[in-house]
Amino acid sequence: MIWGIFAACCLAICPQMPLYAQEDLPLYATAAVLMDADSGRVLYGKEENAVMAMASTTKIMTCILILENTSPEEELSVSAYAASMPKVKLYIQKGERYQVKDLLYSLMLESHNDAAVALAEHVGKRYLPQELRDKDAADYTAEESRQAVAAFAALMNDKASKIGCQDTWFVTPNGLDATQTFSLDDGTTVQKEHCTTARELALVMSYCIRRSPCKDAFLDITRTQNYSFYANERSFSCVNHNAFLTMMDGALTGKTGFTNKAGYCYVGALERDGRTFVVALLACGWPNNKTYKWSDTRALMQYGIDNYFYKSFLEEGVAFDEGRLKALPVRGGQTDVLGSLAYAGLEIAGRLESENSSLGKDSLELREGMLLRQDENIKVVYSAKDELTAPVERGTVVGTIDYCVDGVVYRRETVVTADSVEAIDPQWCLRQILNRFLCLRP
Repeated sequence: MIWGIFAACCLAICPQMPLYAQEDLPLYATAAVLMDADSGRVLYGKEENAVMAMASTTKIMTCILILENTSPEEELSVSAYAASMPKVKLYIQKGERYQVKDLLYSLMLESHNDAAVALAEHVGKRYLPQELRDKDAADYTAEESRQAVAAFAALMNDKASKIGCQDTWFVTPNGLDATQTFSLDDGTTVQKEHCTTARELALVMSYCIRRSPCKDAFLDITRTQNYSFYANERSFSCVNHNAFLTMMDGALTGKTGFTNKAGYCYVGALERDGRTFVVALLACGWPNNKTYKWSDTRALMQYGIDNYFYKSFLEEGVAFDEGRLKALPVRGGQTDVLGSLAYAGLEIAGRLESENSSLGKDSLELREGMLLRQDENIKVVYSAKDELTAPVERGTVVGTIDYCVDGVVYRRETVVTADSVEAIDPQWCLRQILNRFLCLRP
């Protein structure tokens, strides 16, 4: 009895305390995440919300935005600013012209910093004043190039916000450490660094491979082992440095990164048996610990494979019983018989992602299931109004069906009225009186 009271008090004091202990994996990374790419749920986390530098893992966002905003066959012009980027670089030169497609392989296979800036300028300049939009990038001053890059960074931050990232901020398209200064209305300034969290980096990768309209193109580029092209009377060859692609069965994609501040970083994805896992690692060692990211990635992926399995929201025992959708009484509604109560039937109108979904507002596809441990269950919560007031139009939202795990909604279905019910008015009353009078006549 005493122990029961003690346990209840502990739960009341610590409502967010997990009901189970997460296995302690021996990871090198300062921050790490294993994520279910379809639900955005963190399956394993270590300092997953710590805000840190991310180095060239940045380039997954650069790549997906270029794919979504350009055609691979478009040509771009190289500015002096893009050509001035530090190593690692393709050594493009001011005034040269390249196809977007070729520089995307340069960006993702070799992680070239100059390619990233040239691509960012190509899209970012569209958001500059007309005179700069019309101007060839090769003729840009360094300041004009920075304006174009800043416009592209704004696109990156807007996309991150829509994906569900709240602690991510992009300053550069290549991941080089940078700080952005903002002036406030009171004259003071604040600074924001180029940063993310392990969880949000995994969210970005999940978007790139599962929800972006250009996900197939993203995978085609990042899975390519070797790519060669010829431009400006020069030959170029790019080799994929993502060793994870050949480390585990089902490896999908990934991107490495390193700066002195960020350390070794990595984000990668694996698909096996209908399950898609994403791993994100930040500050996973410094020279000479270049291989730590591979051992951490393997350990986290194997943990997911061994412990998490797909469960459908629609399978027997989980799916909502539509027999629970009882018609709602409608006060003041017209009926066929005077004095009776009107009712509106209910139906499931649409199956939409919950607004508090961990995947953000860009997630529009129907989610049919998620990864769970064997000891976890999906809780279905149905809530609806008790009654309605006429008039009621068909399709009026009256309730929701939420599919929850650990209190988080991963799927929401909308319950609406299946009937329209008009309000009682003088004309209806007159008809009812006449009908009753005529029925009472001999």
